[in-house]
Amino acid sequence: MPNRTLLIAGNWKMNNDVAEAAKLADELAQALPEVPAGVEVLVCPPTIDITTVHDRIQAAPIALGAQNVYWEAKGAFTGESSCDMLKSAGCTYCIIGHSERRDYFHESDEDQNKKAKALVAGGIVPVFCCGEPLEVREAGTYVEHVVAQVKAGLEGLELASADQLVVAYEPIWAIGTGMTATADDAQEVCHAVREALVELFGAEMADGIRVLYGGSAKPGNIAELVAKPDVDGALVGGASLKAADFSEMVVKAAE
Repeated sequence: MPNRTLLIAGNWKMNNDVAEAAKLADELAQALPEVPAGVEVLVCPPTIDITTVHDRIQAAPIALGAQNVYWEAKGAFTGESSCDMLKSAGCTYCIIGHSERRDYFHESDEDQNKKAKALVAGGIVPVFCCGEPLEVREAGTYVEHVVAQVKAGLEGLELASADQLVVAYEPIWAIGTGMTATADDAQEVCHAVREALVELFGAEMADGIRVLYGGSAKPGNIAELVAKPDVDGALVGGASLKAADFSEMVVKAAE
């Protein structure tokens, strides 16, 4: 197994106004003055909070990401943010393809493909999300469903190195529901994702790309998840909104 650095990424979703974001960022910086060897930490606040959080985590080993991006460089795209804008605000990562974007805002695989290419070209690492709803899981076609998302969303993406891309597998039925895929469930699909990455980028590159699990990951299950050979960390929702829980996950992931 390659020595991939674990990534514990917090997706704050649409939570925390500027004052609340400043408070949480301060608490995280205090809780994580250092990060255990072999682990990287990332937080992705709402766009309105990015500059505030950036200023608050300067002294801490915490990377900053956005939750969305638009693929055009500039122009009449009201409400959107470009790669250059995110980069100028301190972002080095950006979540794309989250199930909530796909479902509520009807974003397509083609949209994710454009975003992924724009981000890599702009020097920001996409955290590309993929995952299945409950009906697909129950039908038993979840591996095919997720692999199709990965191949369509990342087709034609050109990588110079494996650290230019992160993939996050998030079973939609386990997001915010308290239901969690077992570590074996996570490994099964994360392994299939890695095999799809081999097809897209070759074995050597795919071996170095980190594949995260997202879906009710918390302090109680993070160690078991990251013990699996193809699970390289977690995309954390609810638990990332509490500094104590999130920092505990970072520590436990490294144990």
